[in-house]
Amino acid sequence: MPKLLEPSATWSTAHQDEFRKNQFNPRVGTRFLSQDSRVRVWEVRLKPAERLGFRRHVLDYFWVATAPGKGRSHQQNGSVVEAAYAPGQTSHLTYGPGEFKIHDLENIGDTELIFTTVEFLDSANRPLPLPDAMAVEVQGV
Repeated sequence: MPKLLEPSATWSTAHQDEFRKNQFNPRVGTRFLSQDSRVRVWEVRLKPAERLGFRRHVLDYFWVATAPGKGRSHQQNGSVVEAAYAPGQTSHLTYGPGEFKIHDLENIGDTELIFTTVEFLDSANRPLPLPDAMAVEVQGV
């Protein structure tokens, strides 16, 4: 198992505890939509003040904002980033062998944050295994 990272000492105790517990969490969205041999597709929906907890990205991916909103994200390096999102805004991220990102996302605006995230399974890193319950969730769709 890779080395565990320590959270920022400037974060709340709750954020620190969650970071320690979930730094290998593969659930990069609030809803797992589908998977085939090439991609995993996720939806992120966060109402105002809702939060998607810490998770680890190891695969190349992109996200598209489908609604306007504002978010705050705690990053593995201890920084806290706030951003405004516009419909259609897209970001592409790539990770080399052994590279990853751990972060959370909190809706700090007054509208629902909605994103679609697509992970590419043929990336430089092996996909993190999904819990069995998620595989069943998708098969039932």
